[in-house]
Formats: sequence, structure tokens, C-alpha cells
Amino acid sequence: MTPALSSTAILVLMFGGLTLFMLTGLPIAFVLGGLSLVITVTLWNPQAVVILVLQIFDTMKSEALLGIPLYILMAALLSRSGVIEKLYRAMELWFGRLRGGLAIGTVVICVIMAAMTGVVGAAVTAMGLLALPEMLRRRYSPELATGTICAAGTLGILIPPSVLTIVYAVTAQVSIGKMLMAGIVPGIILATLYILYIIVISWLRPEVAPLADDTGDAPLAEKLKALRSLILPTFIIVMILGSIFFGIATPTEAAAVGVLGAVIAAAMEKRLTRDALVSSAVDTAKATAMILWITIGAKAYVAIFTGLGGADTLLGLIKSLDVAPIVILLVMMAILIFLGTVLDEIGIILLTVPVFIPVVKFLGFDEIWFGVLYAITIQMGYISPPFGYTLFYMKGTLPPHLSMGVVYRGIVPFFLLQAVGLAIAMAFPGLMTILPTLMDR
Repeated sequence: MTPALSSTAILVLMFGGLTLFMLTGLPIAFVLGGLSLVITVTLWNPQAVVILVLQIFDTMKSEALLGIPLYILMAALLSRSGVIEKLYRAMELWFGRLRGGLAIGTVVICVIMAAMTGVVGAAVTAMGLLALPEMLRRRYSPELATGTICAAGTLGILIPPSVLTIVYAVTAQVSIGKMLMAGIVPGIILATLYILYIIVISWLRPEVAPLADDTGDAPLAEKLKALRSLILPTFIIVMILGSIFFGIATPTEAAAVGVLGAVIAAAMEKRLTRDALVSSAVDTAKATAMILWITIGAKAYVAIFTGLGGADTLLGLIKSLDVAPIVILLVMMAILIFLGTVLDEIGIILLTVPVFIPVVKFLGFDEIWFGVLYAITIQMGYISPPFGYTLFYMKGTLPPHLSMGVVYRGIVPFFLLQAVGLAIAMAFPGLMTILPTLMDR
């Protein structure tokens, strides 16, 4: 089975065809799978279609992917449990009288949500519905309010339990547990950068986050009572991350424990109804089916791309370049940021990791550390105009008098903060991998 074209022509054709079909707006799973099938039959050998079938079976029997529907189910249950609403009320009581306090509280809640659910859309939508109207009522700058929600909502890409992290670990063939732990430190660094920016801009420009005249300081007893809303989230986070870090449970087993915690949370809030369970199950089935279809299409595409010599050609091209490894790394980061504006994060990982990982190994970089850089760049793509996914999540919650221009302006400083976070992650790889290293001790 020998390809009729050279490896270089195959490389250009496959990437060019992929770009062309994606611009048509077709679902990425069908683009990847369909393009793989057409190229296999026309340029390789019809008998090689068996490779596509084997990739489907390989995906179907992957135990590592079993954690994905469990984490999605956990997120769906928690979003209906009322826990998030109570968390926001607590943050409002504690930070409401601080200049920029509501924005700071929003970042804190997004960190907690990320550690409970790991789903970007849920965090951005929930904060858009809860925090945005309250910040606008307090006369916060719409740019600061929307920018904070968009940026903080993407922390679920980094902070475990992140579905993206699991997909990356499976695709790159690295430890899922270590990859999950690796996202904690950079996630906290980014959240800290956001909070510091909010504090500084609120101090320099008080008009962007004014203190409300009609809001008194709540009694200490009421504040302490509101902290009870942190008990359940803390319990769930400790169960999931603690069991993974100390080796008590695998990431998949920890996901099952997380679902149990979400069920308990919904029951305690008296929201564990039949409708909640059914709608959560339907949402889980839809999201899981989408991820698995993309996984099958991407695996087929990469298998054909590799079989036809495209991967070897790309690696040979990089080896022939007379540039520093950091330059190649920066080029890969730029590609990922661009792809984040037009593709979902699962598609980006499944499409690019098999191509990039051999390059990363050749350059001598750590795959876990590279996974952290991956997640940060995808975050940057997620809030990059005009097509970043988070911007459209935000659009669905905007009041009629606000345009998307407000959102575009609002995310600019946070995009730059994410670039600072990426620079920190690149400059201090040991800091990014400190928790995975401790797991071996």
C-alpha cells in the first residue's frame, strides 16, 4: 500500500483539506472522519479502510475515557443542585463592600466551580446569569464584568477535574493523575493574576468598580453562616483531588466518587428530582457522544496522516530547522492559540497532540509540562475574538443594551494576563510539575 503522492504533498493536502472543510462550518467529527476515508480510498488503498475501523474499536474499549461521562454527569448535577447560587451569595456577603469585590468573588467562585466540574460552558453561563446582572446593577464597567467572567470561566480547562486534561493525557499517553495535578498550580497563578488586576484597576480607576451606596456591611454572624455553602464544594473537591493525589483512587474511580458527591449535594438542597436526573443524563449523553465522535474522527485522521508519512515529513522538517527549540515551541503555541478561536478544545487536542508530541520529545521537553502550556494556550484561544467559544457563551447571557463589542474590549487585558501566565509557565517548568513530582514520592 504505497501512496501515489509524496509525503510532502500528503502533508499539504491533508492540512489544506482540513482547513478548507472547517471553514465551511461542517461538524469537525464528520470533517475528520470523512476526509480520512476519502484520502484513504483515493490516495492510499481501499483495503486500508480497516485502519479506520480499528481506530473506532480502540476508542470504544478505552477505559481511560470512561471518566469523561462521569465528570460531565457530575457537572450537570451540580449545576442543577443550587450549590452555585449559594456560593455566589456567600462571596457577595464577604466581598460586596470591597472595591471590585464582586469581580474578585466571581473569580473565586469560578475557581471552585472549575475544581468541582471542569466544564467551561457551565461556569461562564452560570456567572453570566448570576454575577453579570449584579455587577451591572452596582454600576461596574461592563468591560470589566464581562472580561472577568470570560477569563475566570476558562479556568476549568486547567484546574482539575478537567475533561480536556483527561483527553490530552490519553492522547499523549501520559499519566492522567499526574496531568490532572499539573493543572492546579498554573490555574491558581492565573486566578491570582486576575484578582491582582481587578484590585489594581479598581484602585486606579474607581469608576470601573464603584462601591454601592445602598449596600451595608453584613453582620459577621450572617457572613459566617453563609460560609456553610463552602462545605459541600470543599468536600467534593477534597474527595476527587485528594483521592487522585494520594493514589487512593484512579481518576476514573475519583470521577465516580464525584458523581456520588454531586448526588448528595443535590439531595441536601432538595433538588434531586426525577427531572433533574433525566435532564442531567441527557446532557451527559449529548456531550459524551460529541466528544467520542470527535475522538473517533481525529484518531482516524491521525492514523492515516501517520500511515501516509505526513508525521515523519513534519518531524524531518523540524529537525532540519536551524533554530532554537524555544522558537519551535513558540510557533506551536501560536498555532494552538489560533486553533482555539475556531475549534473546540477536544478537537484541538485530538488533532494536534499526536503531531506535536513527537516534536516535543525530540526537543527534550516534558510532556506533562507541555500539557500545561497546551491548556493555557487553548484558554487564550477561547477568549480571542472574533470566534472564541467563551465569547459566544457570554453572548447568550448579555442584556439587550450590551453589544459584543463590550465583550471584545473586556477580554483584552485578561488575554494579556493569560499571555503573562503562559510566559511564567514556560520560564518555570519545575513549578508547573511540582505536584506530579510529589505524587511519585
